[in-house]
Amino acid sequence: MIGLADCNNFYASCERAFNPKLRNKPIVVLSNNDGCVIARSNEARALGIKMGEPAFKIKSLIDKNKVNVFSTNFALYGDMSDRVMSVMREEVEVMEVYSIDEAFLDFSDLVDLDRALALIKKVKQWTGIPISIGLAPTKSLAKVANHIAKKHTKKGIFILDDEDLIKRALNVFPVEDLWGVGRKYAKRLKQSGIRTALEFISADEGWIRRNFSVNAVRLQKELKGEKCYDLELTTQRKNNICTARSFGKEVKSCKKLSEAVSTFANTCATKLRKEKSCCSKISVFITTNPFKPNAKQYHPYITLNFETPTNDSMEIVNMANKALEYIYRDDCVYKKAGVIVGNTTPQDEVQMSLFDTINRDKQKKLMYSVDKINMLMGRDKIRLAAQGFARKWKLRQEKLSPCYTTRFADVLTIKI
Repeated sequence: MIGLADCNNFYASCERAFNPKLRNKPIVVLSNNDGCVIARSNEARALGIKMGEPAFKIKSLIDKNKVNVFSTNFALYGDMSDRVMSVMREEVEVMEVYSIDEAFLDFSDLVDLDRALALIKKVKQWTGIPISIGLAPTKSLAKVANHIAKKHTKKGIFILDDEDLIKRALNVFPVEDLWGVGRKYAKRLKQSGIRTALEFISADEGWIRRNFSVNAVRLQKELKGEKCYDLELTTQRKNNICTARSFGKEVKSCKKLSEAVSTFANTCATKLRKEKSCCSKISVFITTNPFKPNAKQYHPYITLNFETPTNDSMEIVNMANKALEYIYRDDCVYKKAGVIVGNTTPQDEVQMSLFDTINRDKQKKLMYSVDKINMLMGRDKIRLAAQGFARKWKLRQEKLSPCYTTRFADVLTIKI
């Protein structure tokens, strides 16, 4: 049996974990630059607040119902995710971290309701985050079971282990809520008269293959109880890593744009080192505001190659700024920029160049020291001068909560 553990309203739950006054109160979390709703509590959902809704459109609803609004705090959410996964890993030997708030668990050794309930209790007690668990023979059915556990049970657990029970569950399960079925596929399925998961698995396999994809066939088999996806125990190396942000304020000067691009390039380099990878190319793009049609529009994109694959921040930042020089125009105002590093290679498999003039052993030790200090003292405590300090271009996060677990200055104090 496979279990899917999913944190309930994860971002909202992270905010509640450190502020008990928020219990049973409506909460929404906004996207970059405090733009749209990307997470909400059950209480906010009950008010009719929809995912993706622009914050300015629901301001009156927020004010009227005293909805607690937060900017995205990825430092907090990422650390809380690590804590939740760590607790679960102590209880389940084999698990696949699927996303920031989901993990597939191997319960093949023992399927026990009390064991799953004990895991839910332990995660809540140790982290403050509530989770739901769905158990079933396959990953896709575990997704269905988790959906039922979250929506229709009080204890937060549901087991799909009986053929008749599975059919009854799939008969009322909307096809658009199935794992991997997006809006486009859901629309096409409904146009063909397929509205529930049971109708989906009853459809002809050949028709599914011809009209959709092999992944749709695998989903169909999984829902029938035939395992097509095993737990992925190793993280696959990413071929591309992207860091891009919209600016809190539009940027015109090349200096400010360079600071932003340098920061994004450094973030990419740090991620490469974390994955023990090196990149062979780097792409930089800048863009004006597409929502201002009367303003001059300009959306350039450029790719440059490294002679030797690298994950050195200094080298990657220098190349990013070189790319920026090629595409920057001083007659435009920019709203967004991004850096993409690609063609990654494991760092221990890099083919060195005979004409390389960089002392790579020295740089490797330097980057290791920088990463270690930043990990202990906080992000960007040591940074490149090119990244700047004022950061007037940074994201607008007017509702940002403290980084309770990752910044010493934000650690909670208790008055006795």
